[in-house]
Amino acid sequence: MKVEQVVKTLHPLERKTVPHLKDDADELEIAKNSGLKQVEVIRALQWLENKKALQLKKQTKDYLHLDKNGKLYQKKGLPEVRFLQTVQKPTAIKQLSKVLEKSEINVCIGMFRKDSITFDKGIIKITSLGKKTLNTLKNNQTIFNKEFPILYDNLSKTEKQIADSLLERKDIFKLKTRKTKLVKLSQLGKELVKADLTQELVENVTTGMLKNSTWKGKTFRQYDVEINVPTIYPGKRHFTNQAIDYVKKIWLELGFKEMQGPLVQTGFWNFDALFTAQDHPVRDMQDTYYIKEPRTGKLVKPEVVQRVKKTHENGWTTGSKGWQYKWNPEEAMRNVLRTHTTCLSARYISNLKKQDLPAKFFAVGKNFRNETLDWSHLFELIQVEGIVVDPDANFRNLIGYLKNFFIRMGYPKVRVRPGYFPYTEPSAEVDVFHPVRKEWMELGGSGIFRPELTKPLFGTEIPVIAWGLGFDRSILEYYNLADIRDLYKNDLEQIKQMKLWLK
Repeated sequence: MKVEQVVKTLHPLERKTVPHLKDDADELEIAKNSGLKQVEVIRALQWLENKKALQLKKQTKDYLHLDKNGKLYQKKGLPEVRFLQTVQKPTAIKQLSKVLEKSEINVCIGMFRKDSITFDKGIIKITSLGKKTLNTLKNNQTIFNKEFPILYDNLSKTEKQIADSLLERKDIFKLKTRKTKLVKLSQLGKELVKADLTQELVENVTTGMLKNSTWKGKTFRQYDVEINVPTIYPGKRHFTNQAIDYVKKIWLELGFKEMQGPLVQTGFWNFDALFTAQDHPVRDMQDTYYIKEPRTGKLVKPEVVQRVKKTHENGWTTGSKGWQYKWNPEEAMRNVLRTHTTCLSARYISNLKKQDLPAKFFAVGKNFRNETLDWSHLFELIQVEGIVVDPDANFRNLIGYLKNFFIRMGYPKVRVRPGYFPYTEPSAEVDVFHPVRKEWMELGGSGIFRPELTKPLFGTEIPVIAWGLGFDRSILEYYNLADIRDLYKNDLEQIKQMKLWLK
């Protein structure tokens, strides 16, 4: 682009910045010379860089700042200078307290007693060597006449020696490292510095200009619609929560009601109500997190508890033989961090009455399992749970719900194949075809709850189609993540740049 064209596009901040551009100038120097704020100069430099007028090179520089004592000495002078100036005439120690603090007097006496002052019967007097020292110190003090902060590299060799010696003393100077940007002008930039920028360019068209036709004959600044603009990161929910909200929306639109419940459950709802034997390995400490305090909870709904007890012991009236052992209520009362959201399904089924049917419920909730932490396993996971309690529910309905859900999650190819799960019969595993990896991926289990589960809870046998789907793995591909741990780490930069969930 020719320099004449670029001139017509310059923002007012750029116009004020350009005359002060030179190689190796930084934003502080330009701000000082132009009268602009530092943030305004930085903005103008970025725009000029986009126009190929210059390049910005990042560099760190050390700046000398006045500290608490330094600000005091800038007004009053260094203590040693004031001391020697005072004792040019014989002076009693008591008189020194008018110009110096007691601690400063003691330090100065110790500093100059050897050869710069005489000290006799409480009277202090400067020596000829002390007068030479005073002149040297006065020269050293001129560093305080500078405008702070000072770029350390801009100090002379002598000034650096003075600054270094004062840096060793308490609260006089501080050396702070600051990241800065240095200008490197291109050929276009060099031409811009020489260009005439006095022509007035109109930035905006006002209603007054339109009414009075005063816009005629004006020169308007040209806007470059292709120029780079800063990336804006709006406030938003955590990207995992965005996906959870979307999943909930799917089930709500299908007429389901959301199930909710505490993360801590008794073993009764987490295991026993689901017909999991009390000696089953899944209930061991290596698989389940038990609560130390309070160790146990209450067994509610005595009639349901009794029916579950009998089902475990002898099958009750379900047509099953049960597990053929004596059911222990103490084991059922132990508190655990829930290992699945199916415990919510059990509780909701136990609250239903015949007049409530048909009923459809879902849950999207966090669960806890004693897993080894790696790229594909966490000790906490989110499960998508769903049940349909309906005398007319069948396996075809189950397949329809699962396909509908995964298609809306972005997986158009879904297959349901035979599987085994302890509380459903028949049982099925749900696979989706990964559109990128071109392979099938298992994302959940499903089936029809066994009578040993539904009849003790509801009171009579009734079909309940159910599913438990993996949430975390199903959204990794959308966010282009390879490690499941990345879904929950507190990386603010990742959260800021992560794309919105849009389906």
